[in-house]
Amino acid sequence: MKARMFDQELDSFKTSIDLRAFAAGQGYSLDRRESWRGSSVMRHANGDKIIVKRDADGHYVYFSVRDESDHGTIIDFAQNRLRLSLGEIRRTLRPWIGRHAAILPYPPLEPTPKDRMKVERAYGRMQDAKTHAYLEGERAIPAVILQSARFAGYIRIDARQNAVFPHFDAQGLCGYEIKNKNFIGFSPGGSKGLWLSREAPEDDRLVLCESAVDALSYAALFPEGRSRYGSFAGQISPTQREWIRATAARLPFNSTVVAATDSDAAGEKLSDIVREAVELTGRNELAHVLHRPAGYKDWNDQLAKRPLRSGARPREPFVA
Repeated sequence: MKARMFDQELDSFKTSIDLRAFAAGQGYSLDRRESWRGSSVMRHANGDKIIVKRDADGHYVYFSVRDESDHGTIIDFAQNRLRLSLGEIRRTLRPWIGRHAAILPYPPLEPTPKDRMKVERAYGRMQDAKTHAYLEGERAIPAVILQSARFAGYIRIDARQNAVFPHFDAQGLCGYEIKNKNFIGFSPGGSKGLWLSREAPEDDRLVLCESAVDALSYAALFPEGRSRYGSFAGQISPTQREWIRATAARLPFNSTVVAATDSDAAGEKLSDIVREAVELTGRNELAHVLHRPAGYKDWNDQLAKRPLRSGARPREPFVA
């Protein structure tokens, strides 16, 4: 009976104590710029960076992006950092039950399925791609575009030097595109949502392309400070159409959605789906326009064959 009570107490620690609040008590602070729904990124002054989520069973869990062996529940977090015995951890954690809301009002974390946890864990270990040999050399994307505030944090590079573009849905990170020379892939266990750039309150245009590379190319070809950019990575699923509708619905009054699809029959069909998604917002003032590259297969084809003038620097699409 006593052992069962102890087990119940341990489970209560894992589910009732917001690990983010406890981590804040150990010197960690929330990185709101890198966090999203269902996932909180926290940093310590010593350089440690952890990602906190809720497992499918409701337990708060974390993993460190610096150390693959450093992960688990609040019990593991406390053991790895405070170096206490299990009995000492029990005494340390008991006062924390129910205190998270009073200490720091974090938004709720929805439980995350195991496959998405795997996706986020892999993605969390990647670095921001402020420069990228493939994107700059093979795809002619100017470095100033990669380094702009509009795309900061939404282009990463993995251990194999691939360019990585995260996809999000209503629950947060759901997968990521992987691109490199002669290689196109998608995260194992992940699913397609939308790849999106950063947003600004004054934006009045959303440019949707078939790939993230095309969206970056469009930003280089037509620099515009009040445009958001997105990609659906090929064919649009019914679920993605809903994300397009929801993304378009967030635009300010009298905004425009640009379907910047490829110059082929498939691109025309995709543009029709984007138009239908915009109509489903029910906003009559929200415009939809079609912009397709004339004489080129797609926007990256146009950028590569009509490069920017030598030494020219496109105006940043967005400056925070």
